[in-house]
Amino acid sequence: MPRAGLTQATVVREAARLADEVGHDKLTLAAVAARLGVALPSLYKHVRGADALAQQLAALATAELADELTNAAVGRAGRDALHAVAAAWRDYAHRHPGRYPAAQRVPDPTDPDHVAAGRRALDVVYAILRGYGLTGDAAVDAARTFRSAVHGFVALESAGGFGLPRRIDHSYDQLVAVLDTAFRDWPVPRARPAPEGDR
Repeated sequence: MPRAGLTQATVVREAARLADEVGHDKLTLAAVAARLGVALPSLYKHVRGADALAQQLAALATAELADELTNAAVGRAGRDALHAVAAAWRDYAHRHPGRYPAAQRVPDPTDPDHVAAGRRALDVVYAILRGYGLTGDAAVDAARTFRSAVHGFVALESAGGFGLPRRIDHSYDQLVAVLDTAFRDWPVPRARPAPEGDR
């Protein structure tokens, strides 16, 4: 029996739950329609298609991740904040293995909620980096380093990529400790010498 009161929000939330169960790469409109008990064409009243659903799922996951990072950072600074936010990032990926990959999508510039969620997540990282004295271009580089490190670790972990006999939690803590050391001693780019004709 078709579900009464179906909305775009309920479709996206059910898609998120289903993605966590079956995997992000196995999420289809047909599977979402079956889960909701509606015919596939009925979904098109709420989402324009697979790409639109993927974008809306990305917006939802990004907002959820931003909320968790923000909550983890509250009342903390420096290394404490870095560890708490890195732990929250990994915890979200563990609890939501299907929607987490969607949160890595660049926010759609035509979706103000998605853009705002991406900005909130980035602002948490920037706030931590300001505690290390990193602003401007240095903060951009450091934020990319942080994201690449924690996402790379989480992605390898979720794919079963760690087989050595060592606790993965310990290795993750060491990764964050390395980031803390790197941010404390961030390299300052050297000024390039002026061309010969300008001297």
